[in-house]
Amino acid sequence: MKITDAKVFVGGPGKNYVTLKIMTDQGVYGLGDATLNNRETLPAAYLHDYLIPNLIGMDPRRSEDIWQFFYRGAYFRRGPIAMAAFGAIDMALWDIKGKLAGMPVYDLLGGKSRDGALVYAHATGVDLEGLFDSVAAYVEQGYKAVRLQCGIPGMPTASYAVPEGKFAGGDFITDFSGIIPKTEIWDTDRYLRFMPEALSTIRERFGPELKLLHDVHHRLTPREAAAFAKEVEPVRLFWLEDPTPAEDQAALRLLRQHSTTPIAIGEVFNSVWECNKLIEEELIDFIRVAVTYAGGITHARRIVDLAGLHNVRTGFHGAPSHSPISMAAQAHLNAWAPNFGIQEYLVLGTPECDALFPSDHFLKEGQFFVSDAPGLGIDFDEGEAKRYSYKPGSHPVVRLEDGTLWNY
Repeated sequence: MKITDAKVFVGGPGKNYVTLKIMTDQGVYGLGDATLNNRETLPAAYLHDYLIPNLIGMDPRRSEDIWQFFYRGAYFRRGPIAMAAFGAIDMALWDIKGKLAGMPVYDLLGGKSRDGALVYAHATGVDLEGLFDSVAAYVEQGYKAVRLQCGIPGMPTASYAVPEGKFAGGDFITDFSGIIPKTEIWDTDRYLRFMPEALSTIRERFGPELKLLHDVHHRLTPREAAAFAKEVEPVRLFWLEDPTPAEDQAALRLLRQHSTTPIAIGEVFNSVWECNKLIEEELIDFIRVAVTYAGGITHARRIVDLAGLHNVRTGFHGAPSHSPISMAAQAHLNAWAPNFGIQEYLVLGTPECDALFPSDHFLKEGQFFVSDAPGLGIDFDEGEAKRYSYKPGSHPVVRLEDGTLWNY
């Protein structure tokens, strides 16, 4: 069996999804996602110019050897561009193997450990009352877990996860259009004065059963993060996400020494080598890698296995920058992983996405249920894809009030 061709498509409803389709001489094809949010043309070019020419003629069943060929053979290893491209190839190969076997990917991994996977939604408000309304809307829809983000008094309305944008079903739809990034203003002192009480108020309003999550998005120093995590312990957060930049894995020791609040980190990590110390020393409780950025199912599974040895659960990244193909790959890992924790799920089940990426995966009462169709259980409509084209965009940048550039 040989790979005969592969195509890359860039575009989608509101996002520049990077979709890879690998064809074989037996008529079976596989799909993968290489979307690198707001840098989408880079993994697309890497696939088109360098990787696909090497794929032609390879046996798609040899997914492990192909992964090693591209990872070890590149010499300059890792990084989000390369790993997203490798991840797309790897997903597509698992998709092909599942179709050949007539089995869903989760069965190739070892079978289901659960039927439905717990997901969380993003509750957002420009103020506390708006956040109340957003949380209530998700609870009404059956969600058992919500992430809480709120505007900070005294700071501009547009800040992390509280953009000036369209309000839709509990979520703000962020406008990242344009190659020149917008600027957000951040004030750590105002945040630290306001957010602990806001989280406590939400807990009192919605009771002990609802799982509450909060994302600091790398904005605090290790000392500030440790103090914040200790202060919010009575709220009993399900997790505190990205409290401090984690490039220095050892910095998380300070936080661990001062607080028992569960910590989730990893959405910007690309390999096991960026999180192995966090996992082995049990400095985090949830690992947040995405299957796309972490080099596909083959490498993500290694991270999940390592985490399982050290009491760390999964919490895969699931922002709308990940296409439904990526979310399908993560759904199969979620169904299998014995150390599954939770799955982020944001603005994917739209009619436009369903038309471009048809599948029988579905969300019900706060859980994601994976299809039992062979492979990844998702398809790609090339005719529908012609409706979309690449539109450049950028994440905002963050500055302190005095103009100093800060962490997004």
